[in-house]
Amino acid sequence: MRTASPSTPRPSRTLALLAVAAGLVLTTSGCGGSAAASEDDTFVFATGKDISCLDPHVNGDMPQASIAANYLDSLVSQDSEGAIHPWLATDWSVSEDGLTYTFTVRDDVWFTDGTKLTAEAVKANLDHMVDPDTQSGTAGGYLKPYVGTEVVDETTAVVTLNRPYAAFLEVLAQPFLGIESPEALKRPQAENCNAPVGTGPYKIVDYVPQSRVSLVRNEDYNSAPPYAQHEGPAHIEKIEWRIVPEDSTRYGLLRAGQVDALDLMPSVHFDEAEADPNVELILQDRPGNPTNLILNTTRAPFDDVDVRKAFLRSAYVDAGINSVYFGTVTRAGGPLSSTTGFYSPDFEHVYDPDPDEAARLLDAAGWTERDDEGYRVKDGERLTVHFPYTPGAWPTAHQALVTQIQATAKKAGFEVLIENGDGATVSELGNNFAYDLRADYWNTNTADVLRIVFSSEYTESAGFVPNGSGFRNPELDGILNDALATDDPAEREDLYYQAQQIVSDNALQLPLYNQASQVALRSDRYANLTLEPSLSLPYLYDVTAVDSE
Repeated sequence: MRTASPSTPRPSRTLALLAVAAGLVLTTSGCGGSAAASEDDTFVFATGKDISCLDPHVNGDMPQASIAANYLDSLVSQDSEGAIHPWLATDWSVSEDGLTYTFTVRDDVWFTDGTKLTAEAVKANLDHMVDPDTQSGTAGGYLKPYVGTEVVDETTAVVTLNRPYAAFLEVLAQPFLGIESPEALKRPQAENCNAPVGTGPYKIVDYVPQSRVSLVRNEDYNSAPPYAQHEGPAHIEKIEWRIVPEDSTRYGLLRAGQVDALDLMPSVHFDEAEADPNVELILQDRPGNPTNLILNTTRAPFDDVDVRKAFLRSAYVDAGINSVYFGTVTRAGGPLSSTTGFYSPDFEHVYDPDPDEAARLLDAAGWTERDDEGYRVKDGERLTVHFPYTPGAWPTAHQALVTQIQATAKKAGFEVLIENGDGATVSELGNNFAYDLRADYWNTNTADVLRIVFSSEYTESAGFVPNGSGFRNPELDGILNDALATDDPAEREDLYYQAQQIVSDNALQLPLYNQASQVALRSDRYANLTLEPSLSLPYLYDVTAVDSE
C-alpha cells in the first residue's frame, strides 16, 4: 500500500485513490517476509541520517526535527490545510500592530522530568532559541524578530516582537520550536543534546550517537495535538530510532523484518516496495525551499549573473532525475516547493536546458575561449566551480544526480570540482563562503522561507549561513519584510510573487526536486504511521500493532 501526496506523481503507475490525512493511498501487490509485531512492543524505525543533537533548538536540521516530533509538543499546531490550532497554548491574541502575542497555556500538563508547564517555560524556551550560545540556525533564525517574553501569571505569556511577523504562528507549530522543560534547559548543552525533556508522547531513555536513540512511552501523556487520531498515552510502549546510513542496508532490514519502518526510502527499491503487500509507502512532498544547488554570488565566477544563468542553462536536471530517481521525486522549478503557500508555477521553466543560450551568455561574460580539455577560459583562468560536498549527508541518488550535472555543465565549458569532505569541513567552508556551489534545501511551512534563504539578514552564520548565495538586495529585503507585515492573503501573494521573480531573475540557485518524506512501513505488523502536518515528518504516536486493532 502506498500513501502518497498528489504532488508526487509517478506517471507509469496505476493509482487507486483514497483520501487520507497526508495524501492518497495506493494499494499494491506481491511479495512476502511477513512477521508479527515485536513481542516486547518495541517499534524499530530506521533512519538514514545521524542526529547531531536531540535538542532541535541547537543547529536545526531535519533529522533532529524528525525524531523531536515524537517527544516534544509545540505551542500551536497546524493542520494539513495550513490553519493554526491550539496545542500547549489553549488560545492567543495578537495586538493591532502585530508586535505582541498573548498566549494562554494549559494548566494540566507536565514535562517528563516532573516540571509543570507554565508561562515561564514559554519564556525559557524562546529565550533559549535566540541565545547565541545555542547556535540555533533554524529556530533562532525564525525568531529574529523576537524581543522577549513577559510572564504575566502562571498561564499567561506575552511575547513581544520588533516588527510584524505574519508567519510567527506557523513556525511555532514546527518541531524545531518544540517546548522543553525549563529545568532541563539549565543543564550544559551537551547533556541536554543527549536527552532533552518534553511533554510529548515519548521520552528519551538512551542515545548512542551514530547508532540509536531509545525512547519509552510517556504514561502520563495528555496533550495530543488536534491532528492525532486518539488521546492519552501512545499505543506502542517503546521506540528504537536506529541510525542506518546505507540505503540498501536500511531497506534490507525492513524486508527481513528487522526494522518496522524506515525513512529516506531508496529510489532504486521503490518498484519492489510497491509490489510488496506487506509494505506501505507513505509519501508527501515537503513545503519550503526545494533541494537545490545554490550559487555563491560573493565571488567569481558566480558574481556575474550571466555566468550564473549560463550554469543553470547547462544543467539537464530532468534527465538526471529520471535516470537516478526513477520518477520518485517531483522536479522543482523555482525557489519554493510546489506544496508551499504562495508558490507560483510561473518560474518552473525559466532556465530549462539550452546549450546555445548558455554559450551566448558565457561569450557575453567574456569566457570566449576553450582550453584543450574543452573548459572555458578567460584571461588565462579556467572557468572552475568549487563544490564542497558531503556524500554521507545525501541519498545515493543525489550523489549520482550532481555527478550528471557536473558532466552536462562540462559541455558548456564549466569545470565543476566536486570536493568530497566530512560534514564539519564542508560546514566550515559554508560559513566562510569558501565555495561556488552548495547543495541545499530548507523545509518550512511558510513562504517566509524566501526571506531566510535569500535576504541580507541571513548572510551571517548562526551555526550555518541560511543565505548561501550571499545575495544582498535591498528591494528584495523590503518586499519580504512587507510580506510579513500584512495578514492580507492577496497582498502576501503579490509580494511573494515579486520575491520569486527577483530570485529567478538573478539566477541564485538551480532547483532540483521537492524535498519529500518517503517512509516505508511494515504494514503486516503495524498501522497508523502518519506524517505530522507542519513539515510532513514521521509521527509515531498513533502507531498500533495490527493484532491489537
